[in-house]
Amino acid sequence: MNATKRGMAGIAMLLVWMVLLAGCGGANAAQSDASANLAASAYASVSASGSEDAGASASAEAPVYRIVSTTVAVTQMLDALGVDLVGIPTSAKTLPERYANVTKVGNPMSPDMELVKSLRPTDVLSVTTLQYDLEPTFKQIGLNASFLNLTSLSSMQKEIRGLGTKFGREAEAEELANSYNDTLAKLQGEAAGKGKPSVLILLGVPGSYLVATEHSYIGDLVRLLGGVNIVQGEKVEYLASNTEYLQQANPDVILRAAHGMPAEVVKMFDEEFKKNDIWKHFKAVQNGRVYDLEEELFGTTGNIAANEALEALYTRLYP
Repeated sequence: MNATKRGMAGIAMLLVWMVLLAGCGGANAAQSDASANLAASAYASVSASGSEDAGASASAEAPVYRIVSTTVAVTQMLDALGVDLVGIPTSAKTLPERYANVTKVGNPMSPDMELVKSLRPTDVLSVTTLQYDLEPTFKQIGLNASFLNLTSLSSMQKEIRGLGTKFGREAEAEELANSYNDTLAKLQGEAAGKGKPSVLILLGVPGSYLVATEHSYIGDLVRLLGGVNIVQGEKVEYLASNTEYLQQANPDVILRAAHGMPAEVVKMFDEEFKKNDIWKHFKAVQNGRVYDLEEELFGTTGNIAANEALEALYTRLYP
């Protein structure tokens, strides 16, 4: 029996096993979805092997990855690279159509660990900003998750290239990563010779807000475009707000980013700026240079919309 026939026989046995699973427990949709993805991947591997080298096994031609992405940003990246998944986050945001029938594993900050494990993943992907909270729990259930660093544009580009190398999408990854360099070079050229605006970045969540440093993703974009963050010398991404100190810095521009529930957070910001008398003394407020950033472009971590984010940010820094 040649390699192709052996591979096809293996797939047939796998399909029989799936039918038996369905008959015994049709309610377990997560396992059924995962099994279907495994069969499809195996079939693709066997087909490629049989057409090029009948003497080689399918597994030697292409490894079968079972990837669970637990954040929206990572899911969007993998879609841009053309990578299939067996698990995606549960989110109110619109996720790529490619994953319409993929199992949802829960909120990025608290995924359903048992559901993730039931998908038998080869790779579980999250982000470094959630590593402290999630890594111990993943280890408790025997899963070694990978946490991608998306806190700056350059680190995101590195992670995109790393995903491309691992999952056989090097060309797609290189094209995506390089597109950010092109946009950045164009905007930096336009900003050359212009005064560098001082900038205060506020990150709002329902009920409170923090100050973003240049080590945050939005802070990194501001720095790359020539803006000067009024918070210097810090090693963390976010700090508690001290309005008296912030007023002394008196920034040219105030950027307000909303996270979680954007409409509610923008309303909170509006009330804070109206009721707290100190804000009227800020130069940015007096000059009408307070801007609310779109959550789709300016998240707490980088995302594939970085080109659009750079363009939108440039117009705020250099009106």
